[in-house]
Amino acid sequence: MPEMAEDVGDLVGLVSPYETPLLDALGDPARPVRGTVHEWLEDTLLPNTDTINDSVYGNANTDTTFTVANGTRFRVGDQIQQDLMSEVMFVTGVAGNDLTVVRQYGGTAVGTLANNAVLRILGNASLEGEDAAAVRFTSRSRVSNYTQIFASTVEVSGSELAVRQLGVADELDYQKQQRLREILRDLENCVINGVAPAANQQGSATVRRTMKGIFGWITTNKFTPGSGGFPSGTTLSEDQLNQALRTIWQTASGQVDLIVVNGKQKRAINAFIGTNRRYEVDSATYKDGVGVYESDYGVCAVVLSRWVPAGNVLLLDSSRIEVMPLAGRSFQYRQLATVGDRSSGQVIGEYTLEFRNQAAHGLINGLAV
Repeated sequence: MPEMAEDVGDLVGLVSPYETPLLDALGDPARPVRGTVHEWLEDTLLPNTDTINDSVYGNANTDTTFTVANGTRFRVGDQIQQDLMSEVMFVTGVAGNDLTVVRQYGGTAVGTLANNAVLRILGNASLEGEDAAAVRFTSRSRVSNYTQIFASTVEVSGSELAVRQLGVADELDYQKQQRLREILRDLENCVINGVAPAANQQGSATVRRTMKGIFGWITTNKFTPGSGGFPSGTTLSEDQLNQALRTIWQTASGQVDLIVVNGKQKRAINAFIGTNRRYEVDSATYKDGVGVYESDYGVCAVVLSRWVPAGNVLLLDSSRIEVMPLAGRSFQYRQLATVGDRSSGQVIGEYTLEFRNQAAHGLINGLAV
């Protein structure tokens, strides 16, 4: 009978952080998953923005009725404000997508209504003693990802175990460590670039399960230079990075704290401080790297990863990302049955990615490679 599984957690500590920088930045998993299809629930707050959907006005400075894209987001008693305007309007009627408002509410300066402009709902004022308003809520959604098995076989002959190796105390332990380093490398690569099957396949003796990686999850905040008002230029600039961070900050309740890049884009971030770098006369160390980028929209650790494709920058909220093992299936070494003059085993683990609230993260693509 095979021996019981041996935990290889002590070997994980021997792997250099340069080999799995993103996994190291995310930290140890908080909890295991309980099924090969891992599910979690997500919810959103009721939106407090909308857009004007009205291109015809009698007088854009004084009209008190206009059309919006989603009238259900508004209630009588809302104070609203068009983006980039100081005028506050007070909603007195909602009929479908048509709003009736008091203009220049509270003596605010007049503004000019514009089609497609963003409207912000400042808040609603309820009447004193008013009956409870109709219930408004958002529905939770179920999100899932597959677990993926990572395995590598170790085999060492009896002679190799017996002889004294140069620089290696135990050949079997050395092979365990090497194979573990390889599958940890593959785990991080799949966490970033992995693709789940198109069909609903949960895996079997003939069907392989694969997890969906970070690139596959991000759909909302995808920025391309020169597209949709995003700053042009294929060399990453501070303007581009800050606009992406600002957009994510405006649309999500979290905050980006990880910038994950490959070598090319890391050098571009380092260049942000190039013209302002100063050294003392007796300084013997030349530092040319940015490890933390602090902007008005948060403090972000800059993580260098080999597995981020060239021309891309990942902007992540690490509090919403977990790389998690299936219960009882974190990386371990299983001794296989002895057949012949050799020791055989398998380094194996099963993991998945929980990527919550994809709109809290972002991706800049289309940069120079």
